Amino acid sequence: MLTKAKTLIGLVNLAGPLSAAITVVLFWNDKPDTLEVVFISVVLIGGVLSAVHHAEVIAAYVGRAIGALILALAVTVIEVGLIVAIMLSSDGAASTLGRDTVFAAIMITCNGIVGFSIVIASLKNTTLSFNSEGSGAALSAITTIATLSLVLPVFTRGSAGPTFTFPQLVFVSFASLVVYGLFLYVLTVRNREHFEDPDAVVTMPYAKSPSKRDFHRSITLLLIALVAIIGMAKVISPSIEGVVVGAGLPIFVIAVVVALVVLAPESLAAMRAASRGDLQTGFNLAYGSALASIGLTIPTLAIVSSIIDINLILGLSATELVLFVLTCVVSVVTVSSHRVTFFQGGLHLVIFFSFLFLAFAP
Repeated sequence: MLTKAKTLIGLVNLAGPLSAAITVVLFWNDKPDTLEVVFISVVLIGGVLSAVHHAEVIAAYVGRAIGALILALAVTVIEVGLIVAIMLSSDGAASTLGRDTVFAAIMITCNGIVGFSIVIASLKNTTLSFNSEGSGAALSAITTIATLSLVLPVFTRGSAGPTFTFPQLVFVSFASLVVYGLFLYVLTVRNREHFEDPDAVVTMPYAKSPSKRDFHRSITLLLIALVAIIGMAKVISPSIEGVVVGAGLPIFVIAVVVALVVLAPESLAAMRAASRGDLQTGFNLAYGSALASIGLTIPTLAIVSSIIDINLILGLSATELVLFVLTCVVSVVTVSSHRVTFFQGGLHLVIFFSFLFLAFAP
């Protein structure tokens, strides 16, 4: 019975990415109706579940910290590609789409993923441990890049509005790449131990390390699943846009919905890890995703804006600045200690749902 169950699960994990890819091909040039949107959404959920499984196989083979990095990088590269594609085909939202998506990613990762991970993990243990050295380093890198790229444009005087001059944009893009490069060096070479929690008692989903064949297969299927997830997000985004505009909601809601879909694999992977008592992986996924999103997106937007001549608006609004500062303050308190409780998770979720509420009702 157990062997049959494992075989069935294996077939589902194989079929998930492939069926998602086929669905994208079938609906790529069509505008789906209501029933087709429901069908695509169901396939999308299957693709997300499969992506999480293959990410866990990769993490079991290469280590949890590097596995989280691989998932964050894969999702972020595809996210950047989606942003660029929409910018190239859009006029009205092109100048603010990058900023809105990056800010949404920060709120989702630093408050949503972190908050849910802490709350879920606290259901088994009242006090939770993690490695504050690695999480603190990641948070400081996020704060540095986000402040330079999203806050500083509000106060610069070289150009009108919350924008950069071209030399300023080049400098901030270079600084973002430098900070992200330093983080990767610390994570993968210099201080890998800072992103593992030696005190945590973790129940891993695999009793033994996957084989090299399983690793290569999961890498391939993870990439297929991620591309298909982003493709399906792009296919159903016009329908979402129609609903948003028809309901009189802000266009910013579209960026939030896209960010939620794009970050779904990482969110689910973090929550599943937290349910096993592995809070550190949740933190690695959250902060790694936020850092990868900013560090890769800002330089890419700088290149695209110079090619297609878009007045790139990066500066946050007053409401977004308040949420960003609040997130930074609460996050510093969270990572300043080696241990957290349900209370810290609840604070992050309050900020996360405040962000969602204000996105719909600014």
